[in-house]
Amino acid sequence: MTEGTAQKVSNAVLSGAAGVASFLFSLSAFLYLTELPEQVVASLVAGAFCLLVSYIASERPNSESARALNALGDRLMAVEDGDLVSPAPAIVQRNMPKLATAVDTLFAEVRASIENAQALGMYDPVTSLPNRLNFRAEADRLIANMGEKQMSAMLFIDLDRFKAVNDSLGHARGDQLLVMVANRLRVVVNGEAGPTHPRPILARLAGDEFTLFFPNVAGLPDVERLARRVVLAIAEPFELHGHSIDIGASIGVAVGPMHGRTIESLMRAADIAMYRAKARGGGQHCLFSDELAEEHTRKVQTEKALTEAVQRGEFLLALQPQLSLSTGEITGAEALLRWSHPREGMRLPATFIPIAEQTGIITEIGDWVMAEVASILASWHRDGIAKRLAFNVSPRQLDRSDFFARLRQTFAEAGVPLSSIELEFTESAAMECSAQVLAEIASLREDGATIAIDDFGTGYSNIARLRAMPLDRVKLDPSLIADIDCDEKARVVVQAVIHLIRGVGCEIVAEAVETVGQADILRAMGCHTVQGFVFAQPMFESEFVAWSSNATRTTRGADIQPSAASTILR
Repeated sequence: MTEGTAQKVSNAVLSGAAGVASFLFSLSAFLYLTELPEQVVASLVAGAFCLLVSYIASERPNSESARALNALGDRLMAVEDGDLVSPAPAIVQRNMPKLATAVDTLFAEVRASIENAQALGMYDPVTSLPNRLNFRAEADRLIANMGEKQMSAMLFIDLDRFKAVNDSLGHARGDQLLVMVANRLRVVVNGEAGPTHPRPILARLAGDEFTLFFPNVAGLPDVERLARRVVLAIAEPFELHGHSIDIGASIGVAVGPMHGRTIESLMRAADIAMYRAKARGGGQHCLFSDELAEEHTRKVQTEKALTEAVQRGEFLLALQPQLSLSTGEITGAEALLRWSHPREGMRLPATFIPIAEQTGIITEIGDWVMAEVASILASWHRDGIAKRLAFNVSPRQLDRSDFFARLRQTFAEAGVPLSSIELEFTESAAMECSAQVLAEIASLREDGATIAIDDFGTGYSNIARLRAMPLDRVKLDPSLIADIDCDEKARVVVQAVIHLIRGVGCEIVAEAVETVGQADILRAMGCHTVQGFVFAQPMFESEFVAWSSNATRTTRGADIQPSAASTILR
């Protein structure tokens, strides 16, 4: 018999008993009471008794249901305390069995969903490896159980050239490649796992970054062996849908407790070492060291100081004259950035420009350079000085859609014609810029600006593109001419480069010319514009104006000797 049927039978019995009692009471009243008023009162009493019993019978199930609902409410409130396991209360199961079943089923589904969410939150969905959160928790546990002198190794693995795979084959193929990399790393882990020490932890942190933690290593030679094994494992080509993929990996290595006793310190050290391995060309490992730590500290300090330097106006421009070997005239100058550091004094670009490029603050510095060049040229025009001033443009600046509009606006507001400026682009930036950027550069050139490629000979030039570029001058990289006065091979290379540049119709400029012998050789090879210490060191604007106005000019044309010019102008 069901709970509902039993309730109905109970109510029927109660109602029947009430009816029998009422009948007996009424019968007794009619037998023993003779007066009509007394009989009426007795009947009313009997009727009221029947009504009371009927009300009680009808309210019994409602009271039970109310108690069941209250119990269910208390059960649901227990969820706030994390109780997702207890079943529905017994009173609910008795009075509302379907509702109790539904509640139990709901809690079971919620528990399953939470367990799935926890699993997704602890593992990488692409490779099924532990993710960063899971890795940190497991590594923390292993480190806590390690002995005081027990050595461990943290390997931070960053894939080389992975972005090229995503760009060329698509992200789906990239994910498949990540799975293949993870499987190779699993082979390494399985090969190093043993019954006498904890199993190494392998995880995917993000993107193309993996990490390996070995909680028990024998010493530095063992660490080096593990790192080389990982490098070789990833260096082997991957066969991916008919494509042979060569990626390689840059691996940073940190050793505990030498480089840290916590997971945070070891990961930070391994990350720093990984960037050094990548800077060396990738496909190798690098062990963290005190030297790297100091270098990283300086870099972080420089990043912070650069932001403040822009705000405080700590940058200066030094101008290095450019000399025509044919006429001896000062044809212009290149604006070179200097940082007047409040504690370290005057810093050269090589000490901070790479960091500014990485952080993106180079765009703010570049805006300052443009404004300063515009101010200098405006002053020159007022004073009747007709010289061209060159300045460098960062690839980061070219990434900004408003760069060329800002450049035009800056010089237009200063009243400086574009014919007074020379824009220098690095060789790699010139080769990689988009068609839209090339069109903007061509437009500047049509309006009078001089366009130059700087440090030519260190990048990878496309000769066809070089010929098609809107270009006026090519500046030879200092490394090309460093040994031309003492090395025949160096002279042959420079002569070939000069012929190439002249072949595409561009003027040749040699910079960092330090000796008279170098200047003589360059003039003989057909390079007629130079800049370097042999003629003049970089100087500030007021010094440049005074120096150039006092410099002796010659009109002997092609007969002038570089040595004579250098003697006059040094």
